[in-house]
Amino acid sequence: MADNSTDFDIVIIGGGPGGYNAAIRAGQLGLSVACIEMRESGAFGGTCLNVGCIPSKAMLHASELYSAALNDFEKLGIKAKVSLDLDQMLKQKDEAVDGLTKGVEYLLKKNKATSYLGRGEITGKGKVTVHKSDGGTEDLKAKNIIIATGSEVTPLPNVEIDEQQVVSSTGALSLKSVPKHLVVIGGGVIGLELGSVWRRLGAKVTVVEYLDRILPTMDGEVSKGFQRILKKQGMDFKLSTKVTGVEKLKSKVKVSVEPADGGDSEVIEADTVLVAIGRRPVTKGLGLEAVGIETDKRGFIPTEHFKTSVDGIYAIGDVTHGPMLAHKAEDEAVACVEVIAGKPGHVDHNLIPGVVYTWPEVANVGKTEEQLKEAGVDYKVGKFPFAANSRAKTNHDTDGFVKVLADAKTDRVLGVHMIGTGVGEMIAEAALVMEFGGSSEDIARTSHPHPTRSEALRQAAMGVEGWTMQA
Repeated sequence: MADNSTDFDIVIIGGGPGGYNAAIRAGQLGLSVACIEMRESGAFGGTCLNVGCIPSKAMLHASELYSAALNDFEKLGIKAKVSLDLDQMLKQKDEAVDGLTKGVEYLLKKNKATSYLGRGEITGKGKVTVHKSDGGTEDLKAKNIIIATGSEVTPLPNVEIDEQQVVSSTGALSLKSVPKHLVVIGGGVIGLELGSVWRRLGAKVTVVEYLDRILPTMDGEVSKGFQRILKKQGMDFKLSTKVTGVEKLKSKVKVSVEPADGGDSEVIEADTVLVAIGRRPVTKGLGLEAVGIETDKRGFIPTEHFKTSVDGIYAIGDVTHGPMLAHKAEDEAVACVEVIAGKPGHVDHNLIPGVVYTWPEVANVGKTEEQLKEAGVDYKVGKFPFAANSRAKTNHDTDGFVKVLADAKTDRVLGVHMIGTGVGEMIAEAALVMEFGGSSEDIARTSHPHPTRSEALRQAAMGVEGWTMQA
């Protein structure tokens, strides 16, 4: 490393899960590293920690407890008077965020990463200029540059998001009061998670989805079963429906919709509208054109084993193709830095788990039945309902099931799909088995503690070969 403090082995643009984990791993490997965080708040952690994964889970957890106290405690012999203190609920959410973002700053310091607050711009090969948040610029020299700028909310054409009446996921985490009627545009993960928060707190929730089912990228059986559960909980759905206009009035919002294939339109009146139609990569203003890096039509940076088209410049996380998930960015961060350090960094992008943190949760890893059929793969299915699981029955929480898909000839596990309380924790077992090329029999013959929900995975694995024992 040169004596000049602005010379680094790696400069990372972006301080989210991809960026800060890359910085930590670089520090562990003895590389000099700088990490640039461009959020106006100056808080490291990216969208995930500040306005995404973490605050939403804080609200999901709190609203779940509130709903349980309101609706389920008495059945368990617990009598309590319950009321909502929304200000305190939002405060504890903010405290969780603050604690974790400060934790990231500590980890960067611990691993000798130099932190910068501002916007990073690539101004040439091996050159990054930091446009500092407090004014001025600083030029950094880098042997390697990692782009980890993440993603932002995809806007709905001709619809202005004011974060008051018409909100993105950011605004939906800080509403000052519970809406009487919340319209969610988009039936994906973000819309369903935040919609479920406000439904539990007392809002009427209507989900408008352009496609014919919610969670369209997940297994079809899971999607349909999950919708039935959410409908039973009180959510309304308008599928195969497109939004043609959003009109903001003084005290309400009018959402005009019509069938996706055309037809008669109708107007839905709401207090608040949540636009949750997806996210798009943040790649503008990075100076990519200065070094000859081109994005595709959707703004993603094409990569091959994390490398862009320009030597010494890498891209990870949401700016690249694949699921926009924090743990995908973390995995790529570690592997990318290890590649730079001359180690064999690798990520199996076919085995990135996905979780919807509603109640109950939805989790999956690997292929869906639809994907296997389309590929012409001969497979077997094992299923087990939580209604037959002793722990789930004891806890009066039996919605959902586990499904295991395995190759009909080799028995290798190809996909695992779950709906149920706590399956976001259970899915890691399936991912681990699949990472090692394991079979359904490997799961079926592995001892699982009793009584636990994890036994449902074992029973489903038994079902692949037709010897489920408890249903």
